[in-house]
Amino acid sequence: MFLVSHLNRLKIITESYKRKILVAPLNWGLGHATRCIPIIKALIEQHFEPIIASDGDALRLLRKEFPQLKRIELPSYNITYPKNGHNFKLKLLKDSPHVLNTIKKEKNRIKKILEEEEIHGIISDNRFGVRHKAVPSVFISHQIRVLSGSTTWLSTKFHQNIISKFDECWVPDEAGERNLSGKLGHTASHGLAIKYIGPLSRFSKYNLSAKYKILVLLSGPEPQRSLLAEKLLAQFSNYASPVCFVKGVVEEEQTTTTIGSLTVHNFLTASDLEYAINASELVISRSGYTTIMDLAKLGKKAFFIPTPGQFEQEYLAAKLNADRIAPYCRQDDFTLDKLNQVQDYTGFNNLSFSNDFRGMFDLFERKGKLASHA
Repeated sequence: MFLVSHLNRLKIITESYKRKILVAPLNWGLGHATRCIPIIKALIEQHFEPIIASDGDALRLLRKEFPQLKRIELPSYNITYPKNGHNFKLKLLKDSPHVLNTIKKEKNRIKKILEEEEIHGIISDNRFGVRHKAVPSVFISHQIRVLSGSTTWLSTKFHQNIISKFDECWVPDEAGERNLSGKLGHTASHGLAIKYIGPLSRFSKYNLSAKYKILVLLSGPEPQRSLLAEKLLAQFSNYASPVCFVKGVVEEEQTTTTIGSLTVHNFLTASDLEYAINASELVISRSGYTTIMDLAKLGKKAFFIPTPGQFEQEYLAAKLNADRIAPYCRQDDFTLDKLNQVQDYTGFNNLSFSNDFRGMFDLFERKGKLASHA
């Protein structure tokens, strides 16, 4: 009896001293939030206490996935795309004062959080201001080089300067030649503390019989997400085979509508989406990096439609096309007959997925800081 009581007290003491890790994905589409899901699960499994910090759809999605975890709302970047993709760089330049102001607000919010909570580590997925010199801080990005056309050198220099203020940069990819991010994640790092952690996916692969001929999986900021949804719904309105259509709109209630052979969802939970991808012959989606990692993990065939004006997605789509993994086309050029190209591509297969989470989290187990940053 004494031993049981002693063990129970020890358990309570141990749980009360769990190291708290702030996990803060950027709210730009859902990719940053979804690729943090396996990290959050691993933190829980290794007896850390994750605290989720984000805003908008990203925060809502993680709230649905981890209702038991504490959540904190951060300032919003309010990133949107112009209707004309060619104006993307101009819009980013115009929005830069707001972005810089948001970074400042993030820093102030993090300072306040650290005054209220005993935080032992910070994991920021592309949130520039979510770090603190007193706490081990990690930045997640697959972009060590940031493509922006003729200004790539400038955007890369800016991004690497941000990364240098963190203790480590985790790149969700393999370090060798067989990788997913290409020159985005494999370039001169100029002394940055880069750690390749392997591709991240919240999904598992299952051998299921095909329920859907095609899965349309939409994501990304407005208005381009809605513009593509409208275009594809019109294209598939008279399609004969079963199509699962996920709009990627995270709302309080999950809704489903049937239109002929189309089954249209506003969003799907992780388990439902995992099933839908596994049970589909072909996936049509943006060439966002998180989506690419998911499809690679599940070994799927794909057709990509990059977000207009987003250099990163255009590069990734072109890379996978050159690797003969998946074809792609511009949003304005999509027609159903372009899907015939898929048969000439291999799809994703035989890619290594291994994550040493214990090694990754060593940073948060150490006492003190490795370095101090302004």
